[in-house]
Amino acid sequence: MNRLEQAARVSMSGFQDPDASAAPLPHAWHPLLRFAAVALVAAIVLIVASQLG
Repeated sequence: MNRLEQAARVSMSGFQDPDASAAPLPHAWHPLLRFAAVALVAAIVLIVASQLG
């Protein structure tokens, strides 16, 4: 690939490295989703406990 094609690909991809894979993105969101799930379960437990008590 010549430099013009490479520049076009870089500009069209939003200045992302073409060698970088998109795999790290789900790993970056995974802890946040786990925290959100734990917080949701904790909120449900607190609501149920307050209704029972």
